[in-house]
Amino acid sequence: MSINGNADVNTESAVTEDSETAPLLNNGSAPPRARGASFASSVFNLMNAIMGSGILGLAYAMANTGIIAFCILLIIVASLAAYSIHLLLKLCDQTGINSYEDIGEKALQKPGKVIAGVAIIIQNIGAMSSYLFILKSELPAAIRTFLSPDSAGNAWYEDGRLLLILVTLCVVLPLAMLPKIGFLGYTSSLAFLFVLYFVVVIVVKKWSIPCPLSRNVTTLSGAFQQISNSTESECTPKLFVVSSKSAYAIPTMAFSFLCHTAVLPIYCELDRPSKGKMQNVTNVSICLSVLLYLVSSVFGYLTFYAHVESELLLGYDKYLPHDIVVMTVRLAILLSVLLTVPLIHFPARKATLLLLFGRRPFSWPIHIVATLTIVGVVLLMAIFVPDIRNVFGVVGSTTSSCLLFIFPGIFYLKISNSSRRSFDSIGAAFLVVFGVIMGIFSLSVIAITWSLNT
Repeated sequence: MSINGNADVNTESAVTEDSETAPLLNNGSAPPRARGASFASSVFNLMNAIMGSGILGLAYAMANTGIIAFCILLIIVASLAAYSIHLLLKLCDQTGINSYEDIGEKALQKPGKVIAGVAIIIQNIGAMSSYLFILKSELPAAIRTFLSPDSAGNAWYEDGRLLLILVTLCVVLPLAMLPKIGFLGYTSSLAFLFVLYFVVVIVVKKWSIPCPLSRNVTTLSGAFQQISNSTESECTPKLFVVSSKSAYAIPTMAFSFLCHTAVLPIYCELDRPSKGKMQNVTNVSICLSVLLYLVSSVFGYLTFYAHVESELLLGYDKYLPHDIVVMTVRLAILLSVLLTVPLIHFPARKATLLLLFGRRPFSWPIHIVATLTIVGVVLLMAIFVPDIRNVFGVVGSTTSSCLLFIFPGIFYLKISNSSRRSFDSIGAAFLVVFGVIMGIFSLSVIAITWSLNT
C-alpha cells in the first residue's frame, strides 16, 4: 500500500522533512510524550488489540458464508482496515493531532469529538464484555477437565459468573490500573504465543474428530453409546452459503479487525515514532492476524462443518471431553483473552476522561474511579449477555463499522487538503459508503432475525 503524502503541520509554514521519517508531531506546545516502545512490542500490542474473542467467532462466520466467500470478505475487510489506519496516520502528520477524538473535533467541531469518543467507549466496552463472556463460558469447562468424570457437580468453581468476578478482580483490574499502554507489551507477547498455540492445536485436532460427528453418552444402564449429530451429506465443505446468519459475517470480521482505538496510543509511545514506522507496525500486525484468523477458521470449520458453535471451543468440549491438548489450549486462549482486556480498556478510559474532563492533568483518584466504573460495567454485561453472537452482531454493525470505515473516511475528507479526485480522497469516500451500507444491512438483518425468533 502506498502511504506517501505531505505533512502540512501549520498553515503558515511547510515541513520540509518527508512524512515517512518525520517524528510524530505535537503541535509544538505540549511536553514530549513517553517514548521507548520497540517495534516488536508495538506489533504485539496491536495484534493483541486486533485478536481476542474474534478468533473464536470466525469459524462460525465461515460456516454461514462458505470457504471462498469467507476468504474474499476477510481479505477485503483486512485491507480496508489497514487503509483506514493509513488515513488516520496521514491526518496525524497533517494536523499534529495524536488522538482519535481530537481528529473528530478537528473535522466536525465538538460533535465530532463527542461521537468519536462515545463510539470508542461503546465499541471497547462491547469488546471487553465479549472477552469476559468467553472467560465466563470457558473457565468452568477448563476446570472440569482437571476433575474426574464422576466429580460432584454444583461446586463453586463450576459457577462461571463467580469465577469471572474473581478473575476480574485479581487479574484484569490490576492490569487495567496501569497508566500507560506501553507497559502491556510483555503481556501482549505472551498473548500472541497463546493464540499461536491455539491455532496449531485447531489444525492438529481436525483429524481427531471424524465426520459424521458423534459423541459418547451414558445410557441408563451405565453403558456408553455413540450418538451421531450429523449426516454424511453435512461433511462436505460449502464454498458459498447464503442464509440469515450470513449477516453476522461482516460485522464479526469488522469486530475482529478493529484496533483503531489503540493505534494512536501505540503510535504515541512508539520509539522514534513516524507515520512510515507505525504503518509498518500496522501492516505486519494485520497480515499476521489474517494468517492466524484464516488458518483457525478453515480448520475449525472443516472439523465441525455446519455444527460450528458461535464460540469455537465449545464444540471441542462436546466431542473431546477431558482431552489433555484441548485442556491446555483452552487455558492458553483464556489467558490470551484475559490479557487482552486491559489493553482494550485503555482507549475506553482515555475517551471517557477526555469527554468528561478534557485535557486535565493526570489524577490518580479520577483514574481509579474511571477504571473501576468501566470494569464494573463490562463485568455486568459479560454476566448477563446470553450469547456472544449478539455482541459481535450488534457492536460490529454499529460502532465497529463507524470506527473502522465511516469515521476515518469522513474525517479525512473534511480535514485533508488533497484533491477530491486523488486516490486517498476517493478511497475515503468509498470507506464511508461501504461502512454505511454494511452497517445498515447487517443491523437490519440481525433485527429481523431476532424478531422472527421471538
